[in-house]
Amino acid sequence: MIETSPQVKESPDSEICWSLLERVAASPELRRAPRLREFLFYVGRRALKDGCAQVHELEIGVAVFGRPDTYDTSIDNIVRANATELRKRIEAYFESEGIDETLLMEIPRGSYVPVFRSRPAKQLPISIAEPPTIAADRIAAPPLGGGGLAVLGQRPWQLGALGVFTLAIACCVTLWIQNRELQRMLYPWRYSPSVGALWSAFLDTNQDTDIVMEDDAFLLVQNLGKQTFSFNDYLNRTYVGKLQAQDFSPEIHRAQTLIAGKTLARAAEVRLVQSILKLGSMGKRINLYNAREYMPELLTKDNVILFGSPTSNPWDELFESRLNFTEEPNSDSQSPVTNHSPATGEQAIYTPTETVGYCVVAYLPKPDHNGKILLIEGTSSEGTEAGGNFLLSEDQLSNFRKKLSTDKFPFFEVLLKVPHVTGTPLTATVEAYRVYPDLR
Repeated sequence: MIETSPQVKESPDSEICWSLLERVAASPELRRAPRLREFLFYVGRRALKDGCAQVHELEIGVAVFGRPDTYDTSIDNIVRANATELRKRIEAYFESEGIDETLLMEIPRGSYVPVFRSRPAKQLPISIAEPPTIAADRIAAPPLGGGGLAVLGQRPWQLGALGVFTLAIACCVTLWIQNRELQRMLYPWRYSPSVGALWSAFLDTNQDTDIVMEDDAFLLVQNLGKQTFSFNDYLNRTYVGKLQAQDFSPEIHRAQTLIAGKTLARAAEVRLVQSILKLGSMGKRINLYNAREYMPELLTKDNVILFGSPTSNPWDELFESRLNFTEEPNSDSQSPVTNHSPATGEQAIYTPTETVGYCVVAYLPKPDHNGKILLIEGTSSEGTEAGGNFLLSEDQLSNFRKKLSTDKFPFFEVLLKVPHVTGTPLTATVEAYRVYPDLR
């Protein structure tokens, strides 16, 4: 007879697990994300109600996201992207509202089946007994005469307390100075008036900030096919079928399929992301997404920073109607910028050349006024990088703020001119701008 080890515990009851799953789904982290809630209920039902040991990506794509049962998961990663966000929100629940749950739930990476386990017992803090206090009136006074203490008129315990108090004040001052210097090193932007005035709108709030990088693979397949696709084509991944329907050689189709399944990033964009990530305040989250991983639900709750032109980052299309300066999407390597209401001395069209590029930078409220949007749309990767550097430069932002004659940045958009000269650093000059002080 084989004895069961006393360390092996029986798995939690499925009804208890399902009740926990329902509490997680009803939490603020998931309440306004219906697609993620549906995702969680589906995999939970398959595991707890149907007893499935595995739930496959293709199955979830068809059942939850309405994909055809023949769709290619290597190209369309909607399930993986949503699973990543779902894991974050489940973890956030157990760190906030569900902090007292005795049972934990997670969806391990590499799987889509929820796993339940008991929360480890909390360690009780060890209390250290206070030393016994001795009443002051029981301390004998020193004999008078000859002693320095007697001359001062102070008892030893009084002088000791005064010394401890003085030492404590000195330590507090030292720690305050050290903390201030540490803050200057960690978060220099707080001590740069213009940079701090702009970025505090993103980093001094209770909201997360999402950086959405370009989908360079999407840009390449459009350039290869000499065709552009809309945001809806991109969001629903219908552009994949349209690519296959084009009258191209098998070699071109294979190249498009291969590229469409890749996640690509350019060095200039990576450098810009690294610079922005360094701004992150303690306790504030800056989340990084590729455009194909991003989801509409996140727009309802987070601040958003979008990199790239509408051709490489289709999320820009949601905000183009609010802009005066817009880059016109096309399948060429660089697209012109349209100035919809030219002021005196401004051009109606700004066309990039081999030596000059442009970048549109827009700082706007979200349409639901629940947060801020920052768009950095370069006509090239160098243009986007220069636009980001403009927003991180105290000198350039200070000069721009002087043009606006304001201490606090209003909502604005600015068109930057970026010379492309080999061997010289990227610099941007303000070509035109608009301010929107009435926006809230």
